[in-house]
Amino acid sequence: MNLRTSIRIVLAAVGALALGVGQVRADVAAPKPTKEIMAAATAEAKKQQKPVMVIFHATWCGWCKKLEAVMDRPEFKQMFEANYVMVSLDVMENGPKIAEAENPGGKDLMAKLGGEKSGLPFYAWINPKGKKLADSNAMPKDSNIGYPGEPAEIETFIGLIKKTAPNWSEADLKTLHDYLVENAPKSTGAAH
Repeated sequence: MNLRTSIRIVLAAVGALALGVGQVRADVAAPKPTKEIMAAATAEAKKQQKPVMVIFHATWCGWCKKLEAVMDRPEFKQMFEANYVMVSLDVMENGPKIAEAENPGGKDLMAKLGGEKSGLPFYAWINPKGKKLADSNAMPKDSNIGYPGEPAEIETFIGLIKKTAPNWSEADLKTLHDYLVENAPKSTGAAH
């Protein structure tokens, strides 16, 4: 094999790899429709006899990421999953992120559950039959808790958990409460 043939083989391999990468990118699945996600969640909620906690978030939302980080901590993830069927829906994206990340129908469900004028994160709890039990518009003047970082928001968030997950133990509630208090963001005057 001469040098020219070797170069052609290498270039062909590089070209094939480039095409393969492009093809994989084109095959990335679009976000699932909200209706499909919620049908599966309510079916699971009926099976497990527990409510669904629906969290509306966006890729650009810093407070959403903070809430997700708390809820993804192993000790808290176990608590949430033991008491709820958990659903996260991406809404309110911009530009290309609408097609890449947003769950079709998510904004409609958010509005139906009372969050159309709320910021993110917005969350709501529904029973296995789909009836709303509570939502995060539980602060004075029906304002959204968002990320529970202020003392009143933390107390309200814990109160909503007590209301919607009566089997959540007092010890676990205290652990979550204490973590939120100890790790509360420093006040910047910005809403969350």
